[in-house]
Amino acid sequence: MKASSLTLLTCLLALQSFSAEKLNVLFIAIDDLRPELGCYGEPVKSPHIDRLAGEGTLFERAYVQVALCMPSRASMLTGRRPATTQVINFQVRFRSVLPDVVTLPQHFKNNGYYAAGFGKIFHNDDKASWSVPLFKSQRREDDYHTEFGRSVLNWIQEDHRRLTYVWDLGDGITKTKRPGGLPWESPVIPDNAVRDGQIADAAIDRLRKVKDEPFFFAVGFHKPHLPFIAPKRYFDLYERDSIEPAPNPYPPKGAPNYATYNWNDLRHYYGIPDVGPVSPEQARDLKWAYYACVSFVDTQIGRLLDELDRLGLREKTIVALWGDHGWQLGEHGMWDKHSNYETSTRVPLIVSAPGFNPGRTKALVESVDIYPTLAKLAGLPLDEGLEGHSMVPLLKDPNRKWKTAAFSDYQRVIPGYGKISRGMGYSMRTDRYRYTEWRVPGTEFVAYELYDHQTDPQENNNIANHPAQKQTLNRMKQRMKAGWNTFKP
Repeated sequence: MKASSLTLLTCLLALQSFSAEKLNVLFIAIDDLRPELGCYGEPVKSPHIDRLAGEGTLFERAYVQVALCMPSRASMLTGRRPATTQVINFQVRFRSVLPDVVTLPQHFKNNGYYAAGFGKIFHNDDKASWSVPLFKSQRREDDYHTEFGRSVLNWIQEDHRRLTYVWDLGDGITKTKRPGGLPWESPVIPDNAVRDGQIADAAIDRLRKVKDEPFFFAVGFHKPHLPFIAPKRYFDLYERDSIEPAPNPYPPKGAPNYATYNWNDLRHYYGIPDVGPVSPEQARDLKWAYYACVSFVDTQIGRLLDELDRLGLREKTIVALWGDHGWQLGEHGMWDKHSNYETSTRVPLIVSAPGFNPGRTKALVESVDIYPTLAKLAGLPLDEGLEGHSMVPLLKDPNRKWKTAAFSDYQRVIPGYGKISRGMGYSMRTDRYRYTEWRVPGTEFVAYELYDHQTDPQENNNIANHPAQKQTLNRMKQRMKAGWNTFKP
């Protein structure tokens, strides 16, 4: 009897000690990464991210609020939607609208965590969020480019410094931008000659120093953002000629012309045409280079995970990986994000937490759900005003019923309504459909897109104006009008 009581007491004390120990958080953000990973069934070599997926929960249908860096990150890091942050482009900063909002890393800092950021987390840094200043890498430009890449940059900077490209964006709207260097390069350099390698180095070094205190680490990698530059050995992982081009390099049939984009972020790079499509050879090169950059970043993530293991921290660390938006690799004739299509809004999301079995879920989730999820997993109270939902129940049961819609927005110039981006595309992804409603505030203008993912997973045919879809279209209109808050899990 005494032995049994002693055993029970020992177990209770051990359980109390375990529950009192704070779980660490390693949050990994990757710029311009769509779900082009091995664990998502794509032909990209990403063994380290695949390993993380095998240890955690992979979300097959995760969506951002805006397919643009700054607003996407503002929504995820504040847990608020664009209508609340008012960040839909690069003009407004969330602190000017929500000066007292508590961000995700700040919430952990306020609850006794060492909060540290590395690389690109916020689009513009938020000093209140960190315990120490954000680490920013220092690129060594002399080692970063190939010889030809350096000669192109010298030509631009020395001989053509006043030269700009001008595009006609329609409705009499033009845009100018100084020409850039090569869109992709494969220099023979070590990983830490590229800033993402330096970011991984810094995060690993800091892990070793703070391993004995609870931490929230946010590590933000820049690649595969343009330009697609990675050490040559990552290009060598792929047979360039075996890479398949996009199967639908054309705008969706029946879609309004402003629903797609002129991909100006790529157009200003050397050798890219000012108008019209890239050549088939350029398309293959760009996709090859994107894959190489993903594999390069995957290696840096593997180094972080290996260090957690080496330090004995993996079993008490929550690891989450997220892409800030997708990226068209030629789909719909685009080479960029900047749209409401699946290729822009759908992102990789993996959450691995101690005590949960690995799994995959097809539930519809959103970037605003990450904040409450990490807080719940760490046992922290939820900040008031969050507009997402904790995904912890999905970690317990990936097949359970969940919310039935995810929402994204994108601002666009609508021809005939001025030379500024006054139009808004409000997009809703349901289990079967993508519905987008285009409006110009203060006017009667409205246009619709409707795609049936059951028969058209690539979103190639807008069926909004098909008479047979009238009932479905009206149902989508009603659901959009009801708003995100009516679609709780």
